[in-house]
Amino acid sequence: MPKITYISAGGTERTVDVPVGTSVMRGAVFNDIEGIVAQCGGNAQCATCHVYVDDTAVGTLDPRQPGEDRLLDYTVCPRRPTSRLSCQLKVTEAMDGLIVHTPERQD
Repeated sequence: MPKITYISAGGTERTVDVPVGTSVMRGAVFNDIEGIVAQCGGNAQCATCHVYVDDTAVGTLDPRQPGEDRLLDYTVCPRRPTSRLSCQLKVTEAMDGLIVHTPERQD
């Protein structure tokens, strides 16, 4: 099972096992990771699962779809080149070791 590391804005780091096919957002919710609100339940409607993907993984992930790209313009914390909606990141074996950083807040 791939291991995903979530790092909070305050620097708290947690590495958890996330089943293949599950979203990075669901992995956070199931493991009580702080910093991912997931208000819409993973339906790509609210952007409260915004994360910053570690630079080392950016090229290995599927590209953003237009809907995700638009929602990232409405995040509370600034959008960065590595910004993603964690609900749109489906975990694969190749994502083992993925590191995501949560922003300071999500609303």
